[in-house]
Amino acid sequence: MPDIKQAKILILATDGFEESELTVPLEKLRAQGAEVHVAAPEGTREPGRIRGWDGSRTPPDWGQAVPVDRGLAEVQAADYDAIVLPGGQMNPDKLRAEPAVLDLVRAFASGGKVVAAICHAPWILVEAGLAKGRKMTSFASIRTDVVNAGAEWSDQPVVTDKGIVTSRNPGDLEAFVAKIVEEVKEGSHGDRRAA
Repeated sequence: MPDIKQAKILILATDGFEESELTVPLEKLRAQGAEVHVAAPEGTREPGRIRGWDGSRTPPDWGQAVPVDRGLAEVQAADYDAIVLPGGQMNPDKLRAEPAVLDLVRAFASGGKVVAAICHAPWILVEAGLAKGRKMTSFASIRTDVVNAGAEWSDQPVVTDKGIVTSRNPGDLEAFVAKIVEEVKEGSHGDRRAA
C-alpha cells in the first residue's frame, strides 16, 4: 500500500485508555487521510462511547469520551491494514482478558498486517502469544512481563519487529505514529507474518 490515504486503520480500546495514546493517533492518522475506526467490546460505561482515564486530575478520574464506530464483534482483520492498541493501565488489562480481542490481534499479526501497541498495551501482545522472539518496548513497569514472555526488550521510543510496532509512553507518540504510517506504506510482507 503506497499511500496512507488508502489505508484503513482500527483503534481498539475500552474504558480506561490513556487519553493521548488514543486521541493523538486517531487525529494524526485521520489528518494524513487514513480511514480510522474506533472499536470497543460490549459493556462500556456509556453505550457507544469509551472513556479515557485522566491521571492529571485531582483526584484522578474518568476523562474524555471518544465515540465508538464499531463493536468488537463487527470488526475483522481482513478489513483493515493496521490495528492500534492504546495503553493506560485499565484498558489493556481489560482487553487482554477478552478472547475475541486476542483472536483479532492474532489475525492481524498472522495476516502480516501492522500491529501497534503503546505503553501497557504490549500486555495484549504478550497474552496473544506475539512477544516471543521479537524485539519490543513498553512502559517500563511491564518490562519484566514482556521479557518473561520471550521478547528482547529495549528502552527506545519505538521498536519495530516484523510489523509489530511498540512504544513506551505518551512522550513517544510522534515516533509511534510516524512508524505506523511507515509500516502501513510498506504493506504486507510474508516475512512479517506471525509464526
